[in-house]
Amino acid sequence: MDLSGLNEKQREAVLQTDGQLLILAGAGSGKTTVLVNRLAYILETKNVRPYNILAITFTNKAAREMRDRIEAKIGNTAHDMWIATFHSTCVRMLRGCIDRIGFDPGFVIYDTADSKTVIKDCMKELNLDEKVYPSRMLLSVISSAKDNLMDPAAFASINQADYRKRVIAEVYALYQKKLKQNNALDFDDIVFSTVRVLSENPDILENYRERFHYIMVDEYQDTSNAQYMLISLLAGEDGNICVVGDDDQSIYKFRGANIQNILNFEKEWPDARVIKLEQNYRSTSNILNAANAVIAHNRGRKGKQLWTAQEGGEKLLCYTGGNEHDEARFIAGEISSRVKKRTKFSDFASLYRTNAQSRVIEEMLLQYAVPYRVLAGLRFYDRKEIKDIIAYLRLIHNCADAVSLKRVINEPKRGIGAASIEKAEAIAAEKNTDLFEIIQFANEYPELSRTASKMIEFAGLINTLKKAAGGSSLADFVTRVLNDSGYLVMLELENSVEARTRIENLNEFLSAVTEYEKSAENPSLGEFLESVSLVSEIDAYDEDQDAL
Repeated sequence: MDLSGLNEKQREAVLQTDGQLLILAGAGSGKTTVLVNRLAYILETKNVRPYNILAITFTNKAAREMRDRIEAKIGNTAHDMWIATFHSTCVRMLRGCIDRIGFDPGFVIYDTADSKTVIKDCMKELNLDEKVYPSRMLLSVISSAKDNLMDPAAFASINQADYRKRVIAEVYALYQKKLKQNNALDFDDIVFSTVRVLSENPDILENYRERFHYIMVDEYQDTSNAQYMLISLLAGEDGNICVVGDDDQSIYKFRGANIQNILNFEKEWPDARVIKLEQNYRSTSNILNAANAVIAHNRGRKGKQLWTAQEGGEKLLCYTGGNEHDEARFIAGEISSRVKKRTKFSDFASLYRTNAQSRVIEEMLLQYAVPYRVLAGLRFYDRKEIKDIIAYLRLIHNCADAVSLKRVINEPKRGIGAASIEKAEAIAAEKNTDLFEIIQFANEYPELSRTASKMIEFAGLINTLKKAAGGSSLADFVTRVLNDSGYLVMLELENSVEARTRIENLNEFLSAVTEYEKSAENPSLGEFLESVSLVSEIDAYDEDQDAL
């Protein structure tokens, strides 16, 4: 295998295949090139098959790039590798073993909005005031507990002396109970549950250890406690594990990232080798000198000095605005004048510390006719009509999903009000069954007599669509759901500008379904819903669009 295009340190990292390896990869140091060449080298020189390799990336976008580049090097056998994000990897594992912790393999994944709905149901049941126990705070504490691998019992045990935490423990326990009733996992459960299954089932852990002869983890500085434990379990004490990261690029502490994972790698694996990639291919020396000077002040870092063969370059400019409008005017004016000198709008990025700051910048960009995209704005999959159709699909896939059921049972209007749903929920809780079970036999309960026929009709619609799933292309099936549910007719009859926009968004959703079917090896409704749940804002970013 030809490694002549790599520098000395890159080549060293590629050739170090066995044992434990920490690659400290500075910004722009050719990290992905090293990973791709290392994967190809392992396949060429070691007696392993592609499915013996697990490569974990931070985003779906990074996973796609790595898969495409390794495929260009070794061909279609790259498809047999597990190259995916932490969450995608864990979901794939859980589909085959989540029954060990009492869930059905057809579980659904709740996003933040769904989780908030469940939390609010818990608060209502426990008679808690939103002002005293804000739902966002409760979700944050529960998320942190899961990242620290604490179930409700463990959380309650260590917080017995704290009244507020004891109340939160009650919410946590009820929240998990409701998730299980709905056969649903929230985003934090995905890694947490995988760690639990592997920890409690030595046979499953041994199976994966035998399968994955080589493990590689990208962006290791951004791993959380639960992700660290997952990797530690899979690798064992003497596994072939390579982690790549940069302690100077850790920015996700607010999301659970623990910088100690990369700083303590050599304590976890004392025989580990450390290789530093310090040659930068992306920037000029003026930029690197400034960056190095700032980074040198960081505390608790391993230390490295980025360098480049590209001497000089444009100097950095510091501008102090008189106020936010002056600052925004400078930004828009600089971009506008530079584009006239043959650069593109997409050559520019504007970063700000809080979302509230974007308003003034956006207003000024409009004045200067600068096209832009806000990457932290409303995701396509967060729009109401898209969440509605996904809720229909999730309910069809998993009838125990009470959150999706409550979202669409009266969307479009069917005369089934909130009071009727609450009565049905109370019956379901009393009988310890799922809400859909009560809905489809609503005529058996006098409390539901006023809306029983409408509930049964809705349950019949879902059961009919459930039987039809898989009988045609997924795109055709989604079209049928839109039509048979009455959702599309509702928007067409409304005939407003907003309704027409929503129809356009639904057509875009159908395009996404079609694209998924073309790319998936064995397309299915469950797999599609999984892919939608795991998409992030950065994965949807179109690099070809000429906009700031």
